[in-house]
Amino acid sequence: MPRPSGWILPKFSHAFRLGLALTVVSPLSIGIASQAHAFEIFGIRLFGGDEVDRDIIDPVDYAITLDTGDADRALRKSLERTSLLVADEEQPVSGDLGLVIKARDDRDRLIATLYENALYGGIVTVTIDGQDLDSLPPNPTFDRSRPVPVSITVQPGPTFTLGDVRLEGDAARLDPAEFDLVRGDKAGSLTILKAAEAIALQLKEEGRPLTAVTRRDVVADHETQTVDLTIAVEAGPVAPLGAVTVKGARSVDSDFIAYYSRLRPGQTYSPEQLRKAGERLRTLGVFSSVTVNEAESLEADGSLPVGIVVSEGKHRYFGIGASYSSVDGGGIEGYWGHRNLFGEAESLRIEGAVRGLGELENVSDVSSLDYTAGITFIKPGAFVPSGTLEASVKGSTLKTDNYDAATVTGKVSYAYELSDFDTVSAGVSLAYDSIDDAFGDDNEYLTFGVPIGYIRDTRDNRLNATEGHYGTVTLTPSYDFFGQTFFTSLEGSISAYLGFGEEDRFVLAGRLSAGSLIGGGDLSAIPATRRFFSGGGGSVRGYAFQEITPYSAADEGTGGRSYVTANLEARINVTDTIGIVPFLDIGTVTDNTVPDFNDIKMGAGVGLRYMTPFGPLRLDVAVPLDPYDGGSRYAIYAGIGQSF
Repeated sequence: MPRPSGWILPKFSHAFRLGLALTVVSPLSIGIASQAHAFEIFGIRLFGGDEVDRDIIDPVDYAITLDTGDADRALRKSLERTSLLVADEEQPVSGDLGLVIKARDDRDRLIATLYENALYGGIVTVTIDGQDLDSLPPNPTFDRSRPVPVSITVQPGPTFTLGDVRLEGDAARLDPAEFDLVRGDKAGSLTILKAAEAIALQLKEEGRPLTAVTRRDVVADHETQTVDLTIAVEAGPVAPLGAVTVKGARSVDSDFIAYYSRLRPGQTYSPEQLRKAGERLRTLGVFSSVTVNEAESLEADGSLPVGIVVSEGKHRYFGIGASYSSVDGGGIEGYWGHRNLFGEAESLRIEGAVRGLGELENVSDVSSLDYTAGITFIKPGAFVPSGTLEASVKGSTLKTDNYDAATVTGKVSYAYELSDFDTVSAGVSLAYDSIDDAFGDDNEYLTFGVPIGYIRDTRDNRLNATEGHYGTVTLTPSYDFFGQTFFTSLEGSISAYLGFGEEDRFVLAGRLSAGSLIGGGDLSAIPATRRFFSGGGGSVRGYAFQEITPYSAADEGTGGRSYVTANLEARINVTDTIGIVPFLDIGTVTDNTVPDFNDIKMGAGVGLRYMTPFGPLRLDVAVPLDPYDGGSRYAIYAGIGQSF
């Protein structure tokens, strides 16, 4: 295989070849491999392993020895991870020639790893059955009375640094230092490749779609142990977007797809805008794949045609879920939905849940369980591409240690995306509540609200963030028609994430939340469902659900007018799939509009995380550091996703 164009690397002529093996598994498969003694659920191996695949023509077993010389620990680990001979040692290859081919590929991979670490003078020597790899005949024959011995010796050599760095063509006006190309720095091949890509991308962001790297010369001087680099980029003309076409749509309207992508003919070309268009369409949930393609040349009018290719997934779906807390009991939920109700990605979701399982004193007394049912309709691209209309009706019964409530709520809201990170929303709601609480039984409320909200979300991953932040602010002026009471709820929350180490294997996560109820006269005039409580898996772990609250003289929880909670987690990935999470939660709820912090409660514990394609599975164990008399002494929580 010839060396990629533009690379001049004396002393070595080995090319780098990389193959990726992908296994596609049905997302709803649950299976047991009887021959392999393994168990899988949703395509995830929980235990066991596959037996070695012996269905190979002319199988040849081998034994590998990898000597990395004076390489430091990080380089040694990198070389070991790179070697497929090491990774696949338990698997036979097909024929003697197959072993030679795999050894040659391994040598190329190891040399590429040395180049990535700026080790251009390194030497990789491979022998098979005592013979040098390059001296083997075209059709070798090895002694198979035992595993064929394969030996790899790596001499890393000295580290090379960048020497002269030149940018040519349309890149000549750019500063190499902006792309981490600084004389005297390590000259790793990945650094050079990423710099060339970043230079081209910056010129593309100027609206030049035909930008291309035309030359990338890398010359290693073994006497001075430096690398001279030349990168030439031709940007081409500034061009607007041309016609936007859609292919692959069946039941989703093609015009809506183009409309919702927010790509418009005449817009200045931007690769970032094309990337975001693909992301927007994927978040609709109606497509199994979305690709946004640029034409390779401009039209006669100087515009760039853009093609959107989609593949639709199944629009109807259903599912069940479960959760468990040792203090609040278990819960199950079910749902059915349609993702493309009228042909423009409108979604309809019907759901129901039962909670409190395992807490029944009398198994037949199902009336003491909590029930929830609801229906939600969402129209994306309502009125404008960045607008979303949502309407819902939900009913629930909730029985806690502090109150029993039956509630029916209807809500209509409209959200508008100000930017990729910022969203504002406004709506109206009407809720009927029948509540038994510390202030008496059969208290009825009919509350009209106008929720107004703002969200800022810069997280890199919504299921398992390693950087960024997520903030919300909600203001809800409300009026109770039965009690003729006006009150306003103000709540805010901010979460932040900071990753450390290789691949962010350590993440520090924190969240601060606060709320206040203003007006309303006596606390009894505000529905208990709108007052503030804390405790449980979503706030201060270790305490029971809503256990943290002001209490009346009769020792009944009343709920409060204000609260503050803080959560701190250290998310540590022990392996690629297993993580541990020590955490500390702090909270207070008071009956004043402004928190007085006279009763601060803290819970601490440790969690276990198992990473899956659909988010981490979570198991948390927590204890209250200042338990209430007769209150919970520990709590166990299980669910899907990080706690915040």
